[in-house]
Amino acid sequence: MSNLFWLSEAQLARLEPFFPKSHGKPRVDDRRVLSGIIFINRNGLRWCDAPKEYGPPKTLYNRWKRWSDMGVFARIMAGLAAEGTEQRAVMIDATYLKAHRTASSLRVKKGPRGRLIGRTKGGLNTKLHAVTDALGRPIRFFMSAGQVSDYTGALAMLDGLPAADWLIADRGYDADWFRDALKDKGIRACIPGRSSRSKPVRYDKRRYKRRNRIEIMFGRLKDWRRVATRYDRCPQVFLSAVALAATVIYWL
Repeated sequence: MSNLFWLSEAQLARLEPFFPKSHGKPRVDDRRVLSGIIFINRNGLRWCDAPKEYGPPKTLYNRWKRWSDMGVFARIMAGLAAEGTEQRAVMIDATYLKAHRTASSLRVKKGPRGRLIGRTKGGLNTKLHAVTDALGRPIRFFMSAGQVSDYTGALAMLDGLPAADWLIADRGYDADWFRDALKDKGIRACIPGRSSRSKPVRYDKRRYKRRNRIEIMFGRLKDWRRVATRYDRCPQVFLSAVALAATVIYWL
């Protein structure tokens, strides 16, 4: 039995509404090419090492790069997530993703935000900020350099938070401005207070125990080798790898 990954016909049917329209010459078989792209990302392979069953490696890479630049994979995840999220409570957190030397050419700055790779105690990293629904399924991602604080990610994703009753986060997000912003949106904060606070903050400890679901989500994303280790120089292409992994794991 083959160990190669293949999208089912039902899975492909769910993805097709998000595909860009083909102009002129019809595209090569979508199911074969996308299955190859998923296989490469999940196993951390070079494009030239793609199994021959998926077709020419150049075809796989060109489709991957073109659709990543167009934001197709990010739209697929957002679109499928919007169809079935459990949003009575949402969670926010961040994790570090190790940057391989092939991605960490820090002197080269392309785009307004550069490579989004920064130096931390653990070396060169990218930080992935995420919002999930109550079941720990990702709704939205934001990427920053590794040394950027959790507050920056929270601020970037604040306007895009879905309507929810609760937001669950660890004490790294304990800031008065963030609590006030959540209150203005009608969301109750389940966030422990920092030890430096003069007055302890009350929070729902039983509800807070559910926060492990977002940590499990990060762990499952890192099972995909091209997510756990960043090989792509372009931040948009790397974010596409994260969105693709989240789509296959949680939304297909």
